[in-house]
Amino acid sequence: MTRTKKNGMTMTRGRRAAVVGALGLAAVTLAAGPAFAKGTVDITAPGTAKVGKTITVKAHGGDDSAGYLHQLCLEENGFGEGWHQETCSAVVKGDAQATAQGTSARRGNLQFRAVLYGLTSAHDQHPVRLHGSDVVTVHVR
Repeated sequence: MTRTKKNGMTMTRGRRAAVVGALGLAAVTLAAGPAFAKGTVDITAPGTAKVGKTITVKAHGGDDSAGYLHQLCLEENGFGEGWHQETCSAVVKGDAQATAQGTSARRGNLQFRAVLYGLTSAHDQHPVRLHGSDVVTVHVR
């Protein structure tokens, strides 16, 4: 009987040590993990528009990544042409904003998205894509 009680105590101590070790390892792993920059890109556009009327699309984006200037670009995809850039904001230190206005000469769906780029200087030839917005669709009638 003494032997059974001793084994029971040893298993309990072993389990406790395993749990403490696992929690310690988890705490070290979480503390040493990489820090991710936070940022968002929002885009607004009308749900519908009439042929020949002005369509205004606005986007706003920002990121807290250190060392980058920001530029926000609006892209359009419509009538089988594929994605192409409509306009870009100026290069800024903080949050960027862009607005595009245009008209559609025919019926159909136009899709828009905004992309936030990080640049190391105002004339950076290799910007880094930081964030993209959801795609919004404008139904032209």
